[in-house]
Amino acid sequence: MAEGAGWQVHLSLQPPRPCEAYRAEWKLCRSAGHFLHHYYVHGERPACEQWRRDLDSCREWEERRSVEAQRSLCESERKRVQAARKHTLVWTPRQSPPADWHLPLPQEKDK
Repeated sequence: MAEGAGWQVHLSLQPPRPCEAYRAEWKLCRSAGHFLHHYYVHGERPACEQWRRDLDSCREWEERRSVEAQRSLCESERKRVQAARKHTLVWTPRQSPPADWHLPLPQEKDK
């Protein structure tokens, strides 16, 4: 086990995801369809550099068992998970349906 800046890294034989997953994400990020969608939604070009760095780190981890590549990849995954948790649901899920869910909806008549 290696010590990091305030956290510990467990030396593992495999990356968090297969390297093919990072390559597929990088390829998708660079595609024309993704570019147009991301630019339309966010008004800026998608940042694909992190996927490329993750792919390079993954390959280095698998080929050379590099501790630095492992740290980089694990930190990137940790940031990705934290960013996904930041976006909460808008509505709270119901535990059960409303009591009158089976009744017909009220019909308003034009006067």
